Amino acid sequence: MRKIKYLIICFFIFANCWSQKQIPGDDQNKTILLYNAKIITGVGTVVEDGFFGFSNGKIDHLSISKPEKKYDLEIDLKGQHIYPGFIALNSTLGLVEISAVRASDDQREIGTFNPNIRSIIAYNAESRIVETMRLNGVLIGQITPRGGVISGSSSVVQFDAWNWEDATIKYDEGMHVNWPNPYNRPSRWSSGSRTVTSSKNYLDEVNNLKNIFNKALSYNSDFSKKLDLKLESMKNLFNGLQTLYLHAKDQRQIIDGVSFFKSLGIDKIVVIGGDEAHQIIEFLKNNNVSVIASHPHRLPSREDSDVKEAFKLAKTLVSNGINLSIDVRGGMERPNTRNLPFFAGSFVGNGLDYDAAIKALTINPAKILGIDKDYGSLEVGKSATFFVSKGDALDMKTNILYHAFIDGRELELSNHQTKLRDKFLEKVSRNN
Repeated sequence: MRKIKYLIICFFIFANCWSQKQIPGDDQNKTILLYNAKIITGVGTVVEDGFFGFSNGKIDHLSISKPEKKYDLEIDLKGQHIYPGFIALNSTLGLVEISAVRASDDQREIGTFNPNIRSIIAYNAESRIVETMRLNGVLIGQITPRGGVISGSSSVVQFDAWNWEDATIKYDEGMHVNWPNPYNRPSRWSSGSRTVTSSKNYLDEVNNLKNIFNKALSYNSDFSKKLDLKLESMKNLFNGLQTLYLHAKDQRQIIDGVSFFKSLGIDKIVVIGGDEAHQIIEFLKNNNVSVIASHPHRLPSREDSDVKEAFKLAKTLVSNGINLSIDVRGGMERPNTRNLPFFAGSFVGNGLDYDAAIKALTINPAKILGIDKDYGSLEVGKSATFFVSKGDALDMKTNILYHAFIDGRELELSNHQTKLRDKFLEKVSRNN
């Protein structure tokens, strides 16, 4: 009996060790210079045959000229490309491991109005899915709660950490609101009527949402109030320290939502989704609203829409002066977040300027999140958070990473998927 118990314990220890993610990188202790590289800065400029140096986790040289400073390690990249780390917005990475296993799903709370919910304390830095992001250059993410009308606050993390405290770049940077849907649309698979009808509950749902925000505004203007944790958690929306993320696809949702929040004095508003944002360009520009647009690998928003509407959305918004980033939400959202650069590549293939696509993955989301002082572009003085690709990072044929760094720490790019790949490639080679 003791022998059986011993074997069981050994099995679980072995299984646990095998399933562990790789250990986070050590702090940078050597100065490093990369040369003979194509450097895509993320702010619209490209340095050909450039020199890129960094020390103590910060970029200290970026030029076509070799620095006078001597570096501990100098690497010839032989024409490979350097990009800023890509940033995934509106993501539930680290909040769900296996969708079918309820115990590993912590992306939403029960209830309709949950402004006091903080996604960051549920973030699992050791998620097996998170480590697969890095192989495509996705190094930073906005971890966002789901569910209800007010979902709660998101935080910004980097994808090389022991725990959520180590991972966090910025706590509770924004509040997420799902604006009620004004229409009842039949399912794509419905065999009944295909008619779109107005929702009978829309006005009531909107009024309930407005009541919560009006109460919060009144509460946070009264210093003698009785403590209310839900209303207290909304105060940073009114003092400008938090961004309000409005999840809305239809133009009526966007107009009603932005107009209401502007009337409360909330100026930092970002639309997530925005499938019909191209129909209200002037409204968005007049209200200085950025759009985190739905990714293009989806069906059109309506049955009578242009079949390529989703692919053309980015070009339309950017060409009309709208600040654009890309939403990763959709089918198989968490594993598909690694396809973020290829979402941008699909937009490029349908007219979006290449530099604008890179900005949508780097400096634009960094500005939205309020972390652009340190991240989102390759500039002297900023964090050395970047990756080295064989070629164009927006093309899955050439997005092959050789190096990746977060705050100067070099990352291990292998993961359970690459190990399985190597295992069965070895099997094939033996059989041949």
